[in-house]
Amino acid sequence: MSTQRGTKLNQMITNTPRGTVLVAKYLKKQGINLDLLKKYKNSKWIEPIGRGAYKLYNDKIEWTGGLYSLQTQLDLPIHVGGKTALAIKGLSHYISPQEQRIFLYGLPNSKLPIWFKAYDWGVDIKYTMTNLFPPGHEVGMTRIERGEFSVIASAPERAVLEMLYHVPMKMTFDEASLITENLMSLRVEMTEKLLESCNSIKVKRLFLYFADRHQHGWFKQMNHANIDIGKGKRTIVKGGSFDKKYMITVEDEQKEESY
Repeated sequence: MSTQRGTKLNQMITNTPRGTVLVAKYLKKQGINLDLLKKYKNSKWIEPIGRGAYKLYNDKIEWTGGLYSLQTQLDLPIHVGGKTALAIKGLSHYISPQEQRIFLYGLPNSKLPIWFKAYDWGVDIKYTMTNLFPPGHEVGMTRIERGEFSVIASAPERAVLEMLYHVPMKMTFDEASLITENLMSLRVEMTEKLLESCNSIKVKRLFLYFADRHQHGWFKQMNHANIDIGKGKRTIVKGGSFDKKYMITVEDEQKEESY
């Protein structure tokens, strides 16, 4: 192997955090073409995990390592959020950081690569493309550390709104209520900004309903003047009780308490 090829290999190995994916499209920009990838594979420096994606030989990867590469190598606006982000932060007694369903979020038309969808991560990936927030809206984003790397994730204030986006199709009203009840220390200013920019009337009304019902201290400090909750009624739970204040049909409280 020439010195130049050896240098590229050394740089690839040195610059690749353990537990992450190497995307061929990204490596090509670093001067590593398909011929070199084939030689690295035959020499057992790397091994394929799918079409156009590799990992260092014998390296162990999880979904966070795949997400890291989506964010850093492909520059895709995809992040971990919703119920998963809340679980990782340990903000609910009702969900576990080891839960086997992972919620990822991205902008419309930000599709997951085939290799990411086809690979067996050992968990159930639920990916949602949504315009819940405007493109480029970075309020409520944070990072989650994972060994040698970190991934972009939703802070609790944003994650809870993403979670409520799935009620009642992918999450029950009761579960959302239990998780929201446990969020006793949300940041007021950030929560206000997120609600002001959120594009979903349903999500905003449901969030305010839960916060009001659970009598959170931060809710009482909020300024609601610039939060647009729209007009007309919204049905969250069919056959439920109508809440006049937030104009939504929710789970009947007596029925809920009987569970």
